[in-house]
Parts: sequence; C-alpha cells; structure tokens
Amino acid sequence: MSRLPEAPASDPFDADRPLAMRCACGRDHAPGAHVGAIEDANAKLEASLVKALFPVDSVRRGFLRAVGANTARAAILSVLPLGALQAMAQDKGPLEKKDLKIGFIPITCATPLIMAHPLGFYQKQGLNVEVVKTAGWALIRDKMLNKEYDATHFLSPMPLAISMGAGANATPMNVAAIQNTNGQAITLANKHKDKRDPKLWKGFKFAVPFEYSMHNFLLRYYVAEAGLNPDTDIQIRVVPPAEMVANLRAGNIDGYLGPDPFNQRAVFEEVGFIHILTKEIWNGHPCCAFGTSSAFIQQNPNTFAALTRAVLTASAMAREAKNRELIAKVIAPAQYLNQPETVLTQVLTGRFADGLGNIRTVPDRIDFDPIPWQSMAVWMLTQMKRWGYVKGEVDYKQLAEKVFLITDARKRMRELGQTPPEGAYPKFTIMGRVFDPAKPDEYARSFAISKLAG
Repeated sequence: MSRLPEAPASDPFDADRPLAMRCACGRDHAPGAHVGAIEDANAKLEASLVKALFPVDSVRRGFLRAVGANTARAAILSVLPLGALQAMAQDKGPLEKKDLKIGFIPITCATPLIMAHPLGFYQKQGLNVEVVKTAGWALIRDKMLNKEYDATHFLSPMPLAISMGAGANATPMNVAAIQNTNGQAITLANKHKDKRDPKLWKGFKFAVPFEYSMHNFLLRYYVAEAGLNPDTDIQIRVVPPAEMVANLRAGNIDGYLGPDPFNQRAVFEEVGFIHILTKEIWNGHPCCAFGTSSAFIQQNPNTFAALTRAVLTASAMAREAKNRELIAKVIAPAQYLNQPETVLTQVLTGRFADGLGNIRTVPDRIDFDPIPWQSMAVWMLTQMKRWGYVKGEVDYKQLAEKVFLITDARKRMRELGQTPPEGAYPKFTIMGRVFDPAKPDEYARSFAISKLAG
C-alpha cells in the first residue's frame, strides 16, 4: 500500500491552538481579537468533524491535500450551519440520558444513522452513542420491546405494526424520521433472464426481509398488478438481507425484493441481475425509518430531540450527490456495512451495472428525504388491511398521526437551519394509480387481487 504524502505542518483543520485573554463577550480572548477569535472557534468546530472522520493525522492531511481545505469546509457548512449549531448549544435543555445504544441492520437504508457515528454528529449533540449491528428485523423488534436498544433503525411499517399489536405485543412506537427513500430492487437469479415479464413468475420463490416491510408490500403490489396472487401464485419467505445473495446462489429462491447493497452485491457476485428498481414502482417511496418507543420519548424528550437532530444532519449531508462517494468510504468498514466500497459507490451514486450488460445512471436510485409523511403511514396501513395483516376497522388517520412524528421532525429541521416542506398528507402515484390518503378504505378495497376482494 502506498503511503499518503506528508502534508505541510500547517493543517487548516488543526484546531488545538490556545485562545487568549477573556473578552467582554465572555470568551477567552483579548477584546481586540474578538472577530479573529470567533473565526478560530468556528474553525475548531469544523475541525472536530473532520478529525472524527479521519482520526489519523496523516490520513486526514492526505484527504485535505486531495480535496482542498476549502472544499472540505464547504461540505461541512452545507449540512451543519455553525450559527444553527451555536444557537442549539445555547437553547437545548439538559440531556436526560447520554449513553445510548442504537440498533441497525447493515444495509444502505441505514446510511444516515450509521454515518452520524463516525462523522461525530451524535457527539456534537452531547451524546455517547453505540451503533449496534443487528442480524435481523425480528431481533430489532425484540430488542426494542425488551428496552435493550434506546432507539433503532426500523423498517418504516414496523412501528405501525408494533403499535397495533400486529406480530408483537402492542407497544407504542414512533417514527422520528424516514431514513431513506427508494433504495430497493427486485433481483432475479441469472437463470431467469428470459423471464422479465412478471406474468411468467408463477411458482417462483421470493425473499423479503420481514413481513411488515415496504419490500413485502411493494413485491405484493407489483406481482398483483401483473395478475398474480402473491399468496397463491408465488411463495414469499422471510430471509435476512445478508443471506439473500447466498440463497439466490444456492437456488433456494428465484429472486428477492430486498434492500441495497444486496441487489448490487448479487450483480457484483455474478449470481443475479436487477430486474427493476423500486423507484420505478413508486418513485420516492419510503423504506426504512429512525425511531424509538413512545415511552423513551416521554422519559427523555431532550435526548430524543438531540438524537433526531443528529440523524437529520446526516440525512441532509447524504442528500447531496457530491458527498455520496465519501459516504461510501465512511460506511463500508466492517463495523458498519462490511461491504466492498465499489458496491456501495454504485448504489449511492446511482451509476451501476445491472447484470444485464448495461451501465445505468439513476442518481436517485436511493435518496435520504427524512420527512415522515403521514400519508405514507396511511398507505402502509391500507396494504396491511389489503393482505390480511390487520383485521377489522383501522383508524388510519389516528394511527398515522400518533406514530409518524412529522411535527417534531419539522421542529428539529428548523433548529438545524433547514427548511421543511409544509403539509402532512400528500398524494402519491404507485404504478400509475393515484393514492388519495383521504380515502384509505376505498383504496384498500379497490384492488382486484386482495384478501378483501369479493
């Protein structure tokens, strides 16, 4: 491995410089040095973020030499305005709990909550966070119910299901922010390259990561639109994301609707091809979420606010296309995704091989819009009703507003100097059909293939 060149001794992000005498403003500098000292304090703040990412001096200086100090500074300031951060430091209340455990599944959907760790965003909120790699979604659910995790990476329908008692004892859960939009695909085994029409999939075995997942609901929606009943014409089984490629290779499944990077990993391993990106089914659909229990929020409101700010800061950085290659480097290591950087770069930048001989460019293959739209929650509930996961009457609006905390998300975004959109119930279009969240029961009963049909 070649050594990075040594940078000049003057590291522009080396903020370990002493300040002078105290000024009337209350800071430790001489009155005549007020402006320069404020700039120095800001530089220290920027420096801590770069040092969190690159703790080894030679690596950090090599990075700065490669991209330039001004470019690095601009990237930091674009997602973490210093004025907003300083205002928060003055206004936020004391943290009820500082040492926290956050669970995550090692997939690109969890990018914001993962990258917030090495980039120091939790630390900047006064939190000492341990992000814990977890094997599967059932384990995530159980650890949240047992209070082993303080907050977690959720599949976005999971907090709704747990709150209702679907698949678990009813325990109120909340979505603080959506972790990613799009970011999934239907991947098929190479032997099925001649079966691109889903009408030909009768008898196929598919994997999804969990029953209460957008993966399951979107797969069901897609095959039903092709005229297949997902409960009788195909088999759908739950397989942890990390085991999907191996099961495809072994022939145990014909395909999966799964999270990245495992769609791209199947192409990388030459065992499968990307049939369709889920953004082509519903562009802008939610996938995963960041959330916690209602009890945690009630007991630790300031800590919850700090956690949300950290994750929203990461989401803002991840939304910028110019940051995606750097983020791939940040989340690739073993303690996070443990994936080849090239695979993650293809997913995050949207320039990728599809396994069919094409190089595609789809910049929003995955995005990180954090808004927990309540109409998204209503759509998920209609699909739970459609496929029999919940019985009886469903109070869609009440559940959506109780679980998806859009008002809180907006408040935290404003604290960060971000501008959140208005509204809570936008309409969406899924495979050409408009979903009106004001008419959920009518929508759930409108499908020819459904457990509610007839």
